[in-house]
Amino acid sequence: MIAVKEAVIVEGKYDKIKLSSLIDGMILETDGFRIFRDKKRMALLRRLAATRGLLVLTDSDSAGFLIRHYLAGSIPPGRIKHAYIPDIFGKEKRKRRPSKEGKLGVEGVPSEAILKALKQAGVGAEPEGAPSGRKITKMDLYRAGLSGGPNSAEKRRELLRRLDLPEYLSANSLPEILSALVSYRDFLDLTSKL
Repeated sequence: MIAVKEAVIVEGKYDKIKLSSLIDGMILETDGFRIFRDKKRMALLRRLAATRGLLVLTDSDSAGFLIRHYLAGSIPPGRIKHAYIPDIFGKEKRKRRPSKEGKLGVEGVPSEAILKALKQAGVGAEPEGAPSGRKITKMDLYRAGLSGGPNSAEKRRELLRRLDLPEYLSANSLPEILSALVSYRDFLDLTSKL
């Protein structure tokens, strides 16, 4: 596994699943073209770019490049890196037919090609600017009443509002994002006021 300090941006959940077996780091999805109209998600990406930097890894088709260019135009150049997978023609195993352009996406290319692309992009090791100390866990969310209890969804939405984060972030993705943005002590302070 490669330790990646930057937040890695991929198009969808299958890309994220593939990448999570190859890297140790934060992986976020654009949900495809949803990123174009999701102001909260874009604000989160800008915040992460300011603290950790972003590494964009999209498919090598025209849709992937459209998303990549949109992100490149929205994030300061010194805070964004790009990893490019090669054009490999074929069909992903889970799909009935090849994509419109016939190219494999991040989920379908061999792991070695992804690792090579990441190395060529110059991935790092430890997040700079991220809060240091204890990481926030799912158990912390549970203890704070943000998951698995009465009114936990409402409390979670309120925390997301206070931190100006996208309202649809799941309880599963929240610990990693919170750990990148606030310290454990700040998390305890915030959740005690909910």
